[in-house]
Amino acid sequence: MPALIKNRSCVADRWRLLRDAATLADVPAQGAVIVALGLWVAQRAALRERGDVGVWLAPADDPALLAGDVAWLPVIAVDFPQFTDGRGYSTARLLRQRYGYANELRAVGDVLRDQLFALAEVGFDAFALRADQDAERALAAFNDFDTVYAPTVAHPAPWFRRRQQQPPPPHAAPADIPGSAP
Repeated sequence: MPALIKNRSCVADRWRLLRDAATLADVPAQGAVIVALGLWVAQRAALRERGDVGVWLAPADDPALLAGDVAWLPVIAVDFPQFTDGRGYSTARLLRQRYGYANELRAVGDVLRDQLFALAEVGFDAFALRADQDAERALAAFNDFDTVYAPTVAHPAPWFRRRQQQPPPPHAAPADIPGSAP
């Protein structure tokens, strides 16, 4: 099984992404699978009965089509066919904030180390990196930045609001200030 970054650690990936499955006959009878949104919509009842099925969304897919399924789906994968295609960021934010999706949200496709911090900020918690990327080395990407200024799924309040909520730095006691009386 290929390595997957999930919850900021490397794990074995038990899910099989079925990019070419167009009918139920293309879906293996056993094992956890992730099917395209079109197949899910067409065969929802049969796939849901099977149990271990997730859905993947292409960049142009409407996540609203999963609004009624978010409580049930164990994994939703969002496809990044090219590093430069950022539509998946919006899809993730919609799934988390508008539709309340709380299970595994996975970035798949042309996913690079450089994207991990930003992908985590919009709600992704699992990352299937491109084949030439080293998952163990990519874990450092989550520490590339200390914080973000704008509101995100991970940090809903903007930085200036979060900063106001932090306790003030400890002040020096008068005895520690040169020239002051105790």
